[in-house]
Amino acid sequence: MTDLVRRLERAVPGGVDASTRRRAEYSSDASNYRVVPRAVVFPRHVDEVLAAAEVARAAGVALTARGGGTSVAGNAVGPGVVVDFSRRLNRVLEVDPTSATALVQPGAVLAELQAAAAPHGLRFGPDPSTSSRCTVGGMIGNNACGPRAVAYGTTAANVVELDWLDGAGRRFTAGRGLDPVPGLADLVRANLGVLRTELGRFGRQVSGYSLEHLLPERGGDLAKALTGTEGTCGLLLGARVRLVPVTPARALAVLGYPSMPAAADAVPALLAHRPLAVEGLDRRLVDVVRRHRGRVPELPAGAGWLLVEIGGDDEAAALAAARTVAAGAGALACRVVAAGPEAAALWRIREDGAGLAGRTPSGAPAWPGWEDAAVPPERLGAYLRDFDALLAQHGLDGLPFGHFGDGCVHVRLDLPLDGAPERLRPFLVDAARLVASHGGSLSGEHGDGRARGELLPLMYSPAAIALFERFKGLLDPDDLLNPGVVVRPAPVDAQLRRPAARPLPADGGFRFADDDGDLTAAVHRCVGVGKCRGDTSAAGGFMCPSYLATRDEKDSTRGRARVLQELANGTLVDGGWRAAEVHDALDLCLSCKACGTDCPTGVDIATYKSELLYRAYRGRLRPRRHYLLGRLPSWARLAGLVPRAVNAVLAVRPLRRALLRLGGLDPRRDVPRFAVRPFRRWWRRRPAVPTGPAGRGPVLLWVDSFTDAFSPGAARSAVRVLTAAGYVVTVSAGEVCCALTWITTGQLDHAKARLRRLLAAFEPHARAGTPIVGLEPSCTAVLRSDLVELLGDDPRAHTVAAVTRTLAELLDDAADWTPPDLAGAAVVAQPHCHQHATAGYDADLRVLGRAGASVSAIAGCCGLAGNFGMEAGHYDVSVAVAENGLLPALRSAPGAVLLADGFSCRTQAEQLAGRSGVHLAELLDPERLTWNDVPGVLRGRRSPSRPRKHP
Repeated sequence: MTDLVRRLERAVPGGVDASTRRRAEYSSDASNYRVVPRAVVFPRHVDEVLAAAEVARAAGVALTARGGGTSVAGNAVGPGVVVDFSRRLNRVLEVDPTSATALVQPGAVLAELQAAAAPHGLRFGPDPSTSSRCTVGGMIGNNACGPRAVAYGTTAANVVELDWLDGAGRRFTAGRGLDPVPGLADLVRANLGVLRTELGRFGRQVSGYSLEHLLPERGGDLAKALTGTEGTCGLLLGARVRLVPVTPARALAVLGYPSMPAAADAVPALLAHRPLAVEGLDRRLVDVVRRHRGRVPELPAGAGWLLVEIGGDDEAAALAAARTVAAGAGALACRVVAAGPEAAALWRIREDGAGLAGRTPSGAPAWPGWEDAAVPPERLGAYLRDFDALLAQHGLDGLPFGHFGDGCVHVRLDLPLDGAPERLRPFLVDAARLVASHGGSLSGEHGDGRARGELLPLMYSPAAIALFERFKGLLDPDDLLNPGVVVRPAPVDAQLRRPAARPLPADGGFRFADDDGDLTAAVHRCVGVGKCRGDTSAAGGFMCPSYLATRDEKDSTRGRARVLQELANGTLVDGGWRAAEVHDALDLCLSCKACGTDCPTGVDIATYKSELLYRAYRGRLRPRRHYLLGRLPSWARLAGLVPRAVNAVLAVRPLRRALLRLGGLDPRRDVPRFAVRPFRRWWRRRPAVPTGPAGRGPVLLWVDSFTDAFSPGAARSAVRVLTAAGYVVTVSAGEVCCALTWITTGQLDHAKARLRRLLAAFEPHARAGTPIVGLEPSCTAVLRSDLVELLGDDPRAHTVAAVTRTLAELLDDAADWTPPDLAGAAVVAQPHCHQHATAGYDADLRVLGRAGASVSAIAGCCGLAGNFGMEAGHYDVSVAVAENGLLPALRSAPGAVLLADGFSCRTQAEQLAGRSGVHLAELLDPERLTWNDVPGVLRGRRSPSRPRKHP
């Protein structure tokens, strides 16, 4: 292996990684399988691909191509060299509107191709739900489809030419014609009967190789035949693909039926209307989305639904066509929705299905494996009824959905891979026989991979299987390209990831109650769909800030989960809780908790990181920064005794930098100034606060350590806002700390002790039904999530969590509250990540809307994230994260008020952009300073004129 890596490094300088951590990240894709590679290669240009392939070929080592790693069949894992095209070979090179084609590198993400084509009124037809992270090369490898393939066909129907490198080292352009592959014409002539009778029988017959495209009557199209070969016949170096015109207007007919099979029965008649998409949704999947997302758009009566998208020359035409479809659909009830936010929300139910279906309605883990079988649409209803009976026979459950217009059904099943993996094979064999009996395909768009390759003889004759083998032999004579897939396949139950993982039961830290008290079960929530690799900030999500900054798999939620899964396995990552690979993988996690909400399977890396730090350092000496930042509230309380002296010392730059270095912090950071008059001192000597209209009852204002020590003005404003709104305000007595900094640094025993003191102080108020209003979002989030996860066996924790509110939530519920007039105020709002994860920002937006403010909300993390951005080694990433949202938003609105409830968010804006921020309480304060002539700047509030310089 050392010699192989050395030769690869000479071939691809700076683009080879054979570290244990990297191999762990690439040991799985989005499938059930775990195959540890020898090395991962990140080529920068085609010549480096050619060089790496030559090294592998000379060494007789397997070579596997990988795009976004979203393959659910095990197509993108291999035992030798994995070539990741997504990191560097990812550009859209050309969009030619005249020929309606595009030239792309294999690692180009589909969403970026769509964005490049859109200005020309064009798009790539197939569009899988993973379009924000799947690559065009991966789509070509699997012959991907998506919901609109019913209108535009599979990926194979949309390729023009492929720049191809086969397993023998020959590079050629594949298009129409068979000449580039010696012996191929003879192979076609000898197998015309098989090609015409067994292949290409319906549109979603993706299993095996699509060699019907080699027939003379189909144009002898080698490019189309190579599409869907799953990396077993060559490496894609580039592709010219066909684009289609964007439909001018679209409308959605939502049709309700008594059941999914009944909905499927209606599909053939709907296809006569030439829809753009026909998607099926099951009631149980909608219920899961509702539980996770809080609400879904109104659906018509029924237990199974079809989303039928219809195009038109304008909105009126599209709506009219959709109404015609609905009128003749035989549905129980229907709705017609124009393109817009509501239609997008309906589509999001479907798009989140791949992840949310990773849990059954009962909450049990559900797995791919029988993920995307397809039958001719006219057989779909009968197939679904038989499939339901098969699931009952095997005692399995899942959430079906899919591309019903093409007869393709997606489902993940609660196969007991952790306890009884031997049940997998009998089910897959029976399922393969069932789909074959309906004239269907084992795979309808994801390819066979390791999940179904062994089952192909149940669908194809021995002659067809032999034809596949001979075709691969012409292009990969030494069987080095993605071995074990399609031809000479690996057993379907070999190299399964979950059965090889050891249990890691809860042990004094987090309870992992939703995962049966097992950290291993928790980290295996990640099934690899890769939503964390998409540009989630563009879609209003926050996951994962460091990945958006580095674009390195190790910094994605998925990459971190894979390393933790290898910790549970214990054979590759074998250093236990103190393993360097694990700490490296988690180092750039900001503990923002966004993945707990944005990840459709609920992976919560922030919690796993805290647990890991807890177990790694329990009873041991900790890093200096854990003692400094991890116990910041204690230090802040001491500094509050002599704040002027502390501020004076920290104002001396050389001394401040020396102290920061000594504490393991970055010397480029400033230290926030401690308040000369903390809030509690003001509260004890407070002036009379004007009372508002009585009648709303008591409220407990929780003044956390950060607000008290650094931002007492926010708490003073909150007292005035709540009093003016009619509440009787009580302030939390003494130091009541949520232990956030202890939690994020894994000091969980200390955190629990502080949280128990908090429960003793808060539970009497909570038992009386008094709302507890938090001002610092990260602290409020602890009470809504970590408190229960750490002390859930104490009923007081649930009582306190149930009455904890943000200021905006409390005011939003007060329907007759009159906010101050903020008409004309331009506000740039930075939602806090922890609030996004635990409460959301909708209540804040509604309150601001009632006040008349014009609000622009920033999508994404500020980058400071508590202690993260202060720690040595994190500054550059912290700044890069801020450049994803916060800093551009401030530059584009120089006169707007920065609204940021999070102390970290305000600190980051102050230090990097020279912009002071305000808390919502300050913005709503009835005694706030008046607006001056510069829109959005509070009179008397000084903002530094020059921002800090940063890379």
